Amino acid sequence: MGRTKRIHFFWFFLIIGVYGFSTPVLTIYTSDSFASGAARYVADSFEQEWGCTVRFLSFGGSGSMLARAILEKEAPRADLLLGIDQFQLQRAIIEGIIQPFVSSNIDSIERKELLDPQGYGTPMDYGALALLYDANELEEPPTSFKALLQPKLRRSIIIQDPRTSSTGLSFLMWTIAIFGEDWEAFWEQLQPNILTVVPGWSESFMLFESGEAPIMVSYATDGAYSQYHYQSLRYQPIIPSEGAFVQIEYAVRTTRKENRVLAEAFLDYILTEPFQKHIPLHQWMYPVISVELPEVYVYAPHVDHIVSFDTPFFQDRQSIWIQRWAQIMR
Repeated sequence: MGRTKRIHFFWFFLIIGVYGFSTPVLTIYTSDSFASGAARYVADSFEQEWGCTVRFLSFGGSGSMLARAILEKEAPRADLLLGIDQFQLQRAIIEGIIQPFVSSNIDSIERKELLDPQGYGTPMDYGALALLYDANELEEPPTSFKALLQPKLRRSIIIQDPRTSSTGLSFLMWTIAIFGEDWEAFWEQLQPNILTVVPGWSESFMLFESGEAPIMVSYATDGAYSQYHYQSLRYQPIIPSEGAFVQIEYAVRTTRKENRVLAEAFLDYILTEPFQKHIPLHQWMYPVISVELPEVYVYAPHVDHIVSFDTPFFQDRQSIWIQRWAQIMR
């Protein structure tokens, strides 16, 4: 997601605020999708209160953003990383690029299962993954993972690369949780039905929206998005019958020392209404505090069965699984 819903292509970064010599600059690494969406709305009130400039730098998907931060670990340039999921959070902890921080506003989070028990991540938003399909192209969409393997769906699916995208990584982990030791066989059978693998969610939606394929990996709020922007339910999400995967997106403080006070203040700010109110219609995820949801969220399917994960075990095996996935997808 995690992950605003629609994006104009960002070449390298988006700068919010007016740069000034004497003005402190808070540097936040994030994904293209957040930089082009919610980021345009959340900085103003914080900048006014703290007399600073908030600068969002985007490098593609959240996986690419995290990789950049790891490369810079000896001399970090970002004060915060915004939008890493629960698996990427574990990697950031292992790599030693982030510091623990528990926000003074942590009690405002309604669903306690969103909290990071290790005390590093500040929950920003959350949402269930789904299969998004074009109702104008598919009369009988797949309703399960096994249904994705039907020969009639050859070259019909767009997915994201788990090496660069949190959505792609979550989808891979989702399939492993569903199929266990048989996950490789599932991907080998799925491969002929995959049109392309792209670096991030934004690229996949641009291909999907242009009609390149009728199915993509996305989020359960896409029905709400379709109704909001198109006044139709052309793009509809399906949560496979095997169970849902809920992705949590976190903001974390890096080991950079220069702007520690500002960084911690922004993490507190994330858990307030001026920030969270922009999540539903710009990030197209669910806010983590009590914020009134737009009416179109009635078109987001209810999540009945959530797939459980042993997150530390999945984290330990993640690099091996990704390498094996890459071999299968050659």
